[in-house]
Amino acid sequence: MQTIINRIAEELSIRQQQVSATIQLLDEGATVPFIARYRKEATSGLTDTQLREFAERLTYLRELEDRRAVILKSISEQNKLTPELEKTLLTADTKVRLEDLYLPYKPKRRTKAQIAREAGLAPLAESLLLDPNLDPEKTAAAYINAENGINDVKSALDGARQILMEQFAENAELLGNLRNYLWAEGVIEANVVEGKEEEGAKFTDYFSYSEAIKNIPSHRALALFRGRKEGILQVSLILAEANQLEIVLAKIASRFNIANKNRLADAWLVETVRWAWKIKLFLQLEVELLTQLREAAEAEAINVFAHNLKDLLLAAPAGGRVTMGLDPGFRTGVKAALVDETGKLLAYSTIYPHQPQQRWDEAIAVLAKLCQQHRVNLISIGNGTASRETDKLAAELIKKYPELKLTKIVVSEAGASVYSASELAAKEFPELDVSVRGAVSIARRLQDPLAELVKIEPKSIGVGQYQHDVNQAKLARSLNGVIEDCVNAVGVEVNIASVALLTRVAGLNENIARNIVEFRNQNGAFKERVTLKKVSRLGEKAFEQAAGFLRISNGVNPLDASAVHPEAYSVLERIADKHQRDVKSMIGDQKFLRTLNPANFICDRFGVPTIRDIIAELEKPGRDPRPEFKTASFKEGVEALVDLKEGMLLEGVITNVTNFGAFVDIGVHQDGLVHISSLSDRFVKDPREVVKTGDIVKVKVVSVDLPRKRVALSMRLDG
Repeated sequence: MQTIINRIAEELSIRQQQVSATIQLLDEGATVPFIARYRKEATSGLTDTQLREFAERLTYLRELEDRRAVILKSISEQNKLTPELEKTLLTADTKVRLEDLYLPYKPKRRTKAQIAREAGLAPLAESLLLDPNLDPEKTAAAYINAENGINDVKSALDGARQILMEQFAENAELLGNLRNYLWAEGVIEANVVEGKEEEGAKFTDYFSYSEAIKNIPSHRALALFRGRKEGILQVSLILAEANQLEIVLAKIASRFNIANKNRLADAWLVETVRWAWKIKLFLQLEVELLTQLREAAEAEAINVFAHNLKDLLLAAPAGGRVTMGLDPGFRTGVKAALVDETGKLLAYSTIYPHQPQQRWDEAIAVLAKLCQQHRVNLISIGNGTASRETDKLAAELIKKYPELKLTKIVVSEAGASVYSASELAAKEFPELDVSVRGAVSIARRLQDPLAELVKIEPKSIGVGQYQHDVNQAKLARSLNGVIEDCVNAVGVEVNIASVALLTRVAGLNENIARNIVEFRNQNGAFKERVTLKKVSRLGEKAFEQAAGFLRISNGVNPLDASAVHPEAYSVLERIADKHQRDVKSMIGDQKFLRTLNPANFICDRFGVPTIRDIIAELEKPGRDPRPEFKTASFKEGVEALVDLKEGMLLEGVITNVTNFGAFVDIGVHQDGLVHISSLSDRFVKDPREVVKTGDIVKVKVVSVDLPRKRVALSMRLDG
């Protein structure tokens, strides 16, 4: 354990004491949001992002130590563990290095080299390697043995070669050297499989492609691997320069003191080196490096998805206003669902304003009546099929009935259909048609994107980059971490939260979340946080982890509506006693609170960081970290790709940010791409420096490719 502590402390540039304290908290079951928010003294203020990285690294290093123990035991049981080898194994700092060292001792099926050893050819191989002055054929003649299957000199030399080839391919230092050289100098080459040109049209850019492996960005790497998986592309690693093969062969020869000095065995040994590279080393390293490329690309793709998901989840909420959600459609009609300030369904209807029925005026009348009856403030319109036509309908409704004071917003409906067909939606609205449930989701995601999107499988939200091509377990772990961090950063109103939202609160799970909702339904709204302890299966540990993130507005204790943890209420009581004030009167009194010195109230349990957070929280209790709600306005008359013209200036919403640029919804049912080079007048290394998902931006149309349904946009409006 001490080795792990030292490594993490060194890698993250933090003290060993911080590392030990953080590991102890994680091992005791503390969640990342809880540690980041309420245990700053122990971690010296590590953020949730740093803690996620910490936890991943801890897992890796523990797996490394477990594997090291298995390997040491295996080699020891073979009676081959020398003090030098043990020392080398104990200092191996990566899984790859450890496996390289284990390779010669790893139990394997009978190889050609093993068969040759059993035939007694190991001394022949060793003698030719150590003394190149020996004549290979004359030396091999002494090893002919029909009983062992060695019938002639050629068989003996072939067996000796197999032994040396395996020896070369299992040398840890050589493997590391060659791996580094191939990564630095290797080139990935891709070509289309003959006859697959039409079927693989979307991979046209890779039909004749080559790029240095170290330079390939994640999106291109994943495209290459997808093309290979679909049988469209042949992908291989090559050394493009003629002299590079000789460099590689020289590295192998040098490692084993092989050189062509015209000695009797030199030519045979040089040829053995060539065969070892061709048959053993290159094939093995090609697989490894392609795997390394894919894993690095997957890690980056997961990182991109996580960033986009975080931006989407923390998008500005429209807030608690009565909202009508419209799920657009042509033949099947437009589904309308009205929800109250808390997201509770009030009414629903289906209208048919578009083709083929075209009951436009009737549809407006129905919507106007619903809006009047339920005092609707906002209209949330899904951005799918018939979105712009339905947007026009809402615009005419607003124009005809100005007294309703309605505001319309087009929102992404990505994932709404997944939610509406889910078991969760079926339990919530068993009597509703799937499409009506979708309209409910569209309304709610305008009110509070976070509360609604947690109900949807993250991969269905549509903000990823090749998300179906990456390691699904790692993706799920990363995205679940993002959701947990976002939910807890905002906080959850326990008296209106859904099971799905409560499940994401630190320390809770789906069963406890259901029990909270059932307790609430049976006993009425919670009046104070401490009552949560009466909920079935919500024990002391779960309460400790969750309480600070659960809010109770208008409860018995005003602090229950804040992010101050119940365990720290005593701090405020001490402050109140010292200044002869009651706690309630201190809340929101910024002038008074800013006179307080956190150092004056530290104790054995709470230090300056926590007390500073408590005072800051009282200034704006329960403050929402999300930005102010804003909307984009799509240009009238621009509703389809054919309406776009080069040079046209439009407003849109960033829907997805990738490593190569950002996608923008401009209201034509096909997002346009702003390439990274067109995001700004200055050099941009990472698109996230400039934009994030949900941003409202102005763009210029650069080009429109109708057959491929591609739109190129630019945010360099003057360029």
